[in-house]
Parts: sequence; C-alpha cells; structure tokens
Amino acid sequence: MKTKLSKSLMFVSALATTGIAGAQDGDQPVMVQIKKLSMDTALTIAKTAIDTCREQGVQVSVTVVDRGGHPQVVLRDVLAMDLSLEVSYRKAYTAMTFTSPTSALEDRFTGPFSVGKVEKVLLSAGGVPIQASGETIGGVGVSGAPSGETDENCALAGVAAVEMDLEMASF
Repeated sequence: MKTKLSKSLMFVSALATTGIAGAQDGDQPVMVQIKKLSMDTALTIAKTAIDTCREQGVQVSVTVVDRGGHPQVVLRDVLAMDLSLEVSYRKAYTAMTFTSPTSALEDRFTGPFSVGKVEKVLLSAGGVPIQASGETIGGVGVSGAPSGETDENCALAGVAAVEMDLEMASF
C-alpha cells in the first residue's frame, strides 16, 4: 500500500513539474483576457435590426450570441412567427462559429455528412458575425422576413449601429 502511494505521489510530482516547465517554455499566459459584448451593446444591435426590418414592413426575431454561441439578447416582434426564434439563434450561432455571413456559406457544405448537418448550424442568409479589432466576439441572426437577403440586411444594420463603438473600445 505504501509503495503504491509513494509511486502515485512521484508520478503526480513529475506531471506537475513537467506541466509547469512546459507552460514556461511555450510562453503561455496564466490567464487569457476575453472580449465580450456588454448587454447594452447587444441590445442595441438587436433593437436596430428589429427597427430596420420594421421600416420595411417586416416583423422578425433577432438573436445576438456571445463568442461562445450563448444567446445574449433575444427579441421577437409581435407578429414574428415562433419558429423565427430558433432560426435566428441558429443563424447567429453559425455566423459566429464560421466568422462569416451565413449567406456566404449557403452553398459551401452540400454533402450528406457535411458540417451543415450539425444540429445548431443553419446555412441560410440572415446571420452575420460581430467583430471588434479583427476578432469575432459574437454573432447576430435575423429571421422572419420574406427573404434571407432582407434578414441579412437587418442584421448588418444592427452591427453597423455599434461598429464604431466596437472599433474604438479599449480592451
């Protein structure tokens, strides 16, 4: 019993020493700073997207996700279909994940077992990534307009409303 315990302690010691030495050699920081949207910024994006679609006589749902793909703000206009909530989330998630407007991905994954078949991924126009200083920090998805192009234009308007603030933000 005593030898098993001593061997275990020696093994853990060796792992710890190797881990510490490896971390120093790779110049990896102990902590990583992560940029995130404030709730107010995410809300501005979503509200601007809703307002832009309303100006065109369309009621939609909008989802803004953070860099982890988690919903940060979700808005559904009064007459937008319930289904548009899930679709807007998937568009936002896909745009954030691929750091690309979802319209650019529509024809990219066409095989029967491609990435486009993954549960949360939706390759349909209406999602755009949210970027600050060249780094993707989230995504916005719009659903409910008669065309993906309209959805995407509303999403782009939402991002444009905060674009200058995002570029000028200090991190």
